[in-house]
Amino acid sequence: MSLPLTTENLAAIGAEVPVPSYDRSQVTPGIVHLGVGGFHRAHQAMYLDRLMNDGEALDWGIRGIGVLPHDARMKEVMDAQDGLYTLVLKDPDGSREPRVIGSILDFLHAPADPDAAIEAMADPRIRIVSLTVTEGGYNIDAVTGEFVLDEPGVAADLTDGAVPRTSFGLVTEALRRRRDRGVPAFTVMSCDNIQGNGHVARKVFTTFATAKDAELGAWISENVRFPNCMVDRITPGTTDDDRAEVTDRFGIEDAWPVVCEPFVQWVLEDDFGLGRPPYEDAGVQVVDDVEPYELMKLRLLNASHQALCYFGYLAGYRLVHDVAQDPLFATFLLAYMEREGTPTLAPVPGIDLDAYRRELISRFSNGEVRDTVARLCNESSDRIPKWLIPVIKEQIASGGEFFRAAAVVASWARYAEGVDEQGEPIEVSDRIAERLVATAQKNRTDPTAFIADRSLFGDLADDEGFVAEYTATLASLHAKGARATLEDLVAR
Repeated sequence: MSLPLTTENLAAIGAEVPVPSYDRSQVTPGIVHLGVGGFHRAHQAMYLDRLMNDGEALDWGIRGIGVLPHDARMKEVMDAQDGLYTLVLKDPDGSREPRVIGSILDFLHAPADPDAAIEAMADPRIRIVSLTVTEGGYNIDAVTGEFVLDEPGVAADLTDGAVPRTSFGLVTEALRRRRDRGVPAFTVMSCDNIQGNGHVARKVFTTFATAKDAELGAWISENVRFPNCMVDRITPGTTDDDRAEVTDRFGIEDAWPVVCEPFVQWVLEDDFGLGRPPYEDAGVQVVDDVEPYELMKLRLLNASHQALCYFGYLAGYRLVHDVAQDPLFATFLLAYMEREGTPTLAPVPGIDLDAYRRELISRFSNGEVRDTVARLCNESSDRIPKWLIPVIKEQIASGGEFFRAAAVVASWARYAEGVDEQGEPIEVSDRIAERLVATAQKNRTDPTAFIADRSLFGDLADDEGFVAEYTATLASLHAKGARATLEDLVAR
C-alpha cells in the first residue's frame, strides 16, 4: 500500500523512510529561492533540511518561486504535497537512500501572480534570495561579458509601469520596496555553474536596476551582498521510472521526487548582509575565496561532461555511465583533465587534484544514476563558452596543449548538424537551436562557419592553431565517425 506524500501522512511514511524530525509548523521563512528544480532540491534545500533535523535554522525555511510559465507544474505538485518531496540517493551498488525533505514551505508562480512573488521577497523575514536559473539565465553576452539590455523580456521590464516578469525585474522591484519601507536589503546568492557567479549576479542586477532607476541601482550596489559559491551534485531529470520506484520501493506517491548521486559539495563565500544559516554545521565549506574550487569544478567536471556528451551521443551512447565505463572515453576524459584543464588551475586548498579527476570518472560511471547523454548536450551555447573556451584560450596563451578541447568544440559542431551517424535526427535543445543547426549544416562546405560566431567563440576563429585542430577533427568526424576519431585523438 502506498500513501500520497502530504503532511498528514508523514508519520505513517516515517515508519519506512526518514522524514523531517522537526515540527514544520514552527519553521518560518528566511530564504526565497528562484528556480526550484531538481538541483536545488538535491542540494541547497537538502542542506537546510539537514540543519533543521539537528534543531538548527528553523527560521531559514525556503519559499520557492517559479519564474517561467512551465513552472506552473511544479507549483501544482508542491501545493498538493505541502512542499514535501522525496530525495533518493542512488549508490553505485544499487542501494537507495531515501529521505523526505521538508525545508521548502511553499511555492509561488510569478507569471500567475507577480505581486505575490515580489511581496514574498520584500518580507522583512527574508534575508537571502538565492538563484538556480541556469547558466543562460543571467542574460550576459558571451563575448563582451555585459548584460544585454535589449533582450525582449528585459526591455519589457524596463518600460515605465511594467509588471515585472523576469528574475531581474522581480528581484529589483522587491529591493525597491524594501528600500522604500526602510527594510534592509537581502543577500542575493547565485548557485549556478558560472565562474564568479556572485560577481556575475552583482553585475546583472545592478545593471538592470540602474537602467530602471539610477538611484536604486546605486543603492543596490552599496547595500546588497552577492557571495560567490561552487555547487556540485549530479542530478538527472526525474523520470516516470523514478516515480514508480519511489511508489513501489518506499510506498510513497510522489509526483516529483528527486534522484541524485551520493556525492555532494558546496563551497560558499562568507559574505552575507543579514546573516545566514550555520551551513558549516551541515558540511558546507565556508571559505574566504571560492575561485580555486569553482574553476576546478567548471573546467574539470563541467567541461568533461561536454567532452563526453557529443562524442558519446554520436558514437551511439544514450546514458552517461555507459560512456564513462568505455575505456576509450575514460582515457580521453582523463587526458583532457590532466593535460588541458588542470594546467589552467591554481592550487586548490585541501584538494588532491589527481584523486579528484579519478573520482569524477567514478561518479560519471555510476550506472544507478542513469543520467542521460542528451541532458548534458542541452543548452550548449550557454555552457561551452563558460566552461571550455576559457581553457582553450589560456592554453593557447601559455603554449600548452588544447587539441582535445578543440576536438570537443568540433564534436559539438557535428552534433549540432541535427543528424547522427546513422542518419537519425538529433533534437538539438538550446535557446538558439535554430541558429546553431542552420550554421552547423554548412560544416561540410564551410568548415569554419560554426566557430565564426563571435558571440560564442570570440576571436578563436582568428587563431590558426585552433582552426587547424578544430577543422581536422570535424573532417575526421565526417569521414570516420566519432569512435575512430576519438581513437586517433587518444593515440596522439
